[in-house]
Amino acid sequence: MAVSSQDAATTYRYVRKPLHEPDRRRVPAWREVTDGQWRDAQWQRAHCVKNPRDLRALLGGLLSDWFYDELAADQERFATMPILLTPQMVNTMLPDEPAGFTDGFLANPIRRYMLPVRRDRDPRWPSHPLAQRDSLHESEMAVAEGLVHRYPTKVLAELVTTCPQYCGHCTRMDLVGTSTPQIAKAALTLTPADRQAGILRYLQENPGVRDVVVSGGDVANLPWPHLESFLLRLLDVESVRDIRIATKALIGLPQHWLQDRVRAGMERVARLAADRGVHLAVHTHANHARSVTPLVGEAARALLDAGVRDVRNQGVLLRGVNATAGDLLDLCFALQDEAGILPYYFYLCDIVPNAEHWRTSLGEARRLQHQIMGLLPGYATPRLVCDVPWLGKRWVDQVEEYDTERGISYWSGPDGGRRYTYYDPIRSLPEAGRRWWAGSVTENAGG
Repeated sequence: MAVSSQDAATTYRYVRKPLHEPDRRRVPAWREVTDGQWRDAQWQRAHCVKNPRDLRALLGGLLSDWFYDELAADQERFATMPILLTPQMVNTMLPDEPAGFTDGFLANPIRRYMLPVRRDRDPRWPSHPLAQRDSLHESEMAVAEGLVHRYPTKVLAELVTTCPQYCGHCTRMDLVGTSTPQIAKAALTLTPADRQAGILRYLQENPGVRDVVVSGGDVANLPWPHLESFLLRLLDVESVRDIRIATKALIGLPQHWLQDRVRAGMERVARLAADRGVHLAVHTHANHARSVTPLVGEAARALLDAGVRDVRNQGVLLRGVNATAGDLLDLCFALQDEAGILPYYFYLCDIVPNAEHWRTSLGEARRLQHQIMGLLPGYATPRLVCDVPWLGKRWVDQVEEYDTERGISYWSGPDGGRRYTYYDPIRSLPEAGRRWWAGSVTENAGG
């Protein structure tokens, strides 16, 4: 039964919960790891889990053999992203007690989206029939290599195609990370210096752009001197008034942002941004309260202390992870109250291949938006948004027409002319809608 916003306000009880760093010593392989090693970004990178064999070497008999088999099968048949997990991230997935370890690991919400296994996938509709590798058509909106001009006043600069950790539902899975058996990744061809020069040249020639998201991949994988050089040159572009640095590493590798050279460099960039009246912010990506640990809070405060205007969170609404009012509110309060990170957006999961088990319907998102209203401060109440292909992000209540039987929503463009469509996961539809999609797929296949 749907819960009204008033019901949610009545049933949800706010209890302040200090951030918690799970005890790594419950893993035998980490019992001798010192605090200094754990806080070292290079140690974290050197000890990442990159495949089922690495996970078995780390956890051994703590996990049942069937889990490793399920993970290997998923990588072979479904995964659109390779495995890459820092110890920091793995530690947030592990049960606190050894009893029922495998079941606890399987149920962990962070494991669910960072390390999917075969049995997680939707058995009937692992992919939506209209799923696309580049579901937002960003490659078709590229104006230079590594630069997407999707909105009139805003661009996305993709400086690197790798991350310190990979999320299974990545919206840029067509470009980011190494290839998997399912996906041969696209590749950037220019040298980093030439790519950055082309980006900056476009911005100089197009003063209507005022807002630049600096992303990838993850900028934490760009050597700091290279990132700082780019940011300083970006600040020389007079028309740029907002710079947003996007990094999931604040959650998965907070140690990177706590390094002395990075903190000092951020201070230099933030000081110049302030002198020039440019708003400098960092955007990160947390999807569950358990991933917001004391180290994450320390890294966020370090960025704010360096002079960054805001640290904001852009999560993804994921079934089995955060798609309830309670889970969403717990995450937002952990971010806002304990880590100093502003809840900003939660996107509906994009229609990429093999993502149907994660996706929620537009109707579910609209109910959630209403349920969380009035429970957080207004400025810290995240907007739930649908990133409509070809159109861009829209608040979930901006939908113009919604066929709930077939799960098709219709959205107007800025000129009120062309209409754009978004599709619910077929699993969420009534039986008549599922039959319609089954027939549509058969018809289109010539059956």
